Amino acid sequence: MTLEDTIGTDNTGKKMQTIDQALEELLVAAQRQGCLTVGVYESAKLMNVDPDSVVMCLLAADDEDESDIALQIHFTLIQAFCCENDINIVRLRGVKRLEEILEAGEESAEPLDVHCMLVTNSHTDVWKCEALEEIGSYCQESRNKNQWVPIVSLQER
Repeated sequence: MTLEDTIGTDNTGKKMQTIDQALEELLVAAQRQGCLTVGVYESAKLMNVDPDSVVMCLLAADDEDESDIALQIHFTLIQAFCCENDINIVRLRGVKRLEEILEAGEESAEPLDVHCMLVTNSHTDVWKCEALEEIGSYCQESRNKNQWVPIVSLQER
């Protein structure tokens, strides 16, 4: 028996902070590599054409988005597709922070639809990202605890 077993520790806060950081690193790296698809419709098109290239799905919504029925239907369909194809899914809170992260790496006048993002690997050029592996492990741990779609809140800066 260890001290942690006796006293009990709550590493959830630390784990969430590292997952939060890992998600930010992953988004920046995937965007630089051209391996990030942003937008509900763009993501649906990619999953229809090349589902084997998708390694992670990020679904972002804040409390005010919860009443958007069309968005929730899209999320349900995308989640079902991802589950069927063994694609890790993470629900994100903090849409504003997400927009900040992605706009820093993109010079576009159009606002981004960050509600759904896919991280991809091409079949020929597999890029390694420690953050991707860390988030994949987190998703696996969550599934082992019967939390099929973990929720991560991105912190404002």
